[in-house]
Amino acid sequence: MCVCVNCHYVDRCITYHAVETQHQQPHLTENPDFEPNEPSINVNIRSKDDVIEMEWDVVGCLSFKKEMGKWSKLRPGELVPT
Repeated sequence: MCVCVNCHYVDRCITYHAVETQHQQPHLTENPDFEPNEPSINVNIRSKDDVIEMEWDVVGCLSFKKEMGKWSKLRPGELVPT
């Protein structure tokens, strides 16, 4: 799971914005202004028949500041991305 969902900066983060783009998800903000320090991203690649799926997850970041449920507070009632 992406650590960003519990990060204080998720709605301002340039890296999370890029992950949203990769997943073709709506952005929390159109103009992120926070540049995280050394984010680590895992990209999982799976193939099903002729389709290749890619899942991007931020698994570490030196700028991570824990705020449990931050993403859920911004998108109440929506399923948390996994």
